[in-house]
Amino acid sequence: IPACAVFAADASDGLRIGWATTDMTPEGRVAMAGGSRARIASGVMDPITATALVLESIRDGEQAERIVMVSMDLGSVRENVRDRVYEKLSERLPEFDLSKLILNGTHTHAMPEARTAPDLVEKFHDLGVEVPLEWSWWGIDLDAKSPLECAEFMAERIAETIQRALENSEPGGVSFGLGHAVVGHNRLTAYYDGTSRMYGDTNTPEFSHVEGYEDHSVGLLYTYDADGELTGVVVNIACPAQVSEGGTQISADFWHETREELRSRLGESLYVLPQIAAAGDQSPHLLVDHRAEERMQQIMFPDVKSGRLSLGRRKQIAVRIADAVTSVLPYMEDHIDWDPMLAHRTEMVELTRRRLPDAQAAQENFERLFPKYVRLRQEIEDNPELREKNRWSDEVSNTYWHLARALRTIERYELQQREPTLSVPVHVVRLGDLAIATNPFELYVDYGAQIKARSRAVQTFTVQLASAYHQYLPTERSGAGGAYGAIPESNQAGPEGGRELVERTLELIESLWTED
Repeated sequence: IPACAVFAADASDGLRIGWATTDMTPEGRVAMAGGSRARIASGVMDPITATALVLESIRDGEQAERIVMVSMDLGSVRENVRDRVYEKLSERLPEFDLSKLILNGTHTHAMPEARTAPDLVEKFHDLGVEVPLEWSWWGIDLDAKSPLECAEFMAERIAETIQRALENSEPGGVSFGLGHAVVGHNRLTAYYDGTSRMYGDTNTPEFSHVEGYEDHSVGLLYTYDADGELTGVVVNIACPAQVSEGGTQISADFWHETREELRSRLGESLYVLPQIAAAGDQSPHLLVDHRAEERMQQIMFPDVKSGRLSLGRRKQIAVRIADAVTSVLPYMEDHIDWDPMLAHRTEMVELTRRRLPDAQAAQENFERLFPKYVRLRQEIEDNPELREKNRWSDEVSNTYWHLARALRTIERYELQQREPTLSVPVHVVRLGDLAIATNPFELYVDYGAQIKARSRAVQTFTVQLASAYHQYLPTERSGAGGAYGAIPESNQAGPEGGRELVERTLELIESLWTED
């Protein structure tokens, strides 16, 4: 047993660490999130989970600081789920400071649908159409467990997991490091005419280049118990969990295989907490060399059945991440900090809204789509036998999705006249010489690089999709190309807001050192 570990266990001061995890997969028939049309899950490929990590700093026998980080196999952190977690935690632990809780999603597109849209319920009511709250995200009852039920179930599991992690808090230490693994790739294809497209065709003479930078770093935070035994690892990578997007089975995507691979190497009791670094323009899909990559998956994983290439890709990613974790680990064991500085600040940061020049196109889309949605929905209500057809909800849910997008764009145009700024939650954490900085966007990689390059910390993790959801935040370069994530309808903040977010995040990080 390392001498410093014995000291940490006996000392009243130092770091305390608590872990807990849970399966939060709802049972029964559920709708799935992700995409622009409703999908009903045909089953569960693997469980979706929530994992909580508690970090507590003890000074003079008293708690000086406490942070709770929770990673969930969800697309993002939506307000309805987040607020129910807050409410349930307040009931379970009235003394717990909710400002110390950081929730982040892994951005899987194969999770149960838990979103609702109260704003749309009100808008459609004013238009003379009643949309029930439980199905307000897709505009029609999908004959499945409602998103409200799923949100309630998952919020209860998440709150219970946080409580267990707090109860499990014991003396321990941490060590952080940097590895690399090729997981995420820029997903924007640029052409000679100056345009760019998400997942655009590269097999054409008009293809010029892949639009932006790719971040293959792996941020690693290892935790140890008082005996110096590894208990868990935080894995921070710039890639959403979207290998299996578009399917019909509930799944945590490549994080399931990653957890299995890491536990097979480091022990079944290992906790794994994923964080998605700035990756708004990255995905696990290759634009170039994709045929060669598929061939390698078949060679490396011959047990994966033909036609299930996504599983081979997930296994390939899991091995790459696990290799990064285990290659760095032996060096980290000699650099465990049993009493690191732990500090935290959170702030609602004001960012300039991305202004829409007008809402004419959105108004035209609304006028075109509204009667179509009403007609499609009425046909289904008048002819319930239509629900027996395969993919019966595709057209009506897709029409409603685009209609909702048009309505929100119109609302945004009106809102920007009254409220030119957007208020977003940002957390910054100092753990020794490591900084963790969160944001609620699908944040383009360039902004993450700016934060990491200029941060006061020796190493900095950025964590997107944390504590709320505010759509994509693209760069000026990407906005000029006009790909999906960079068009104004996909953004609440644009390049100006991106610069503001970077600067304020860096100021908050700096404050954690200057106040030391």
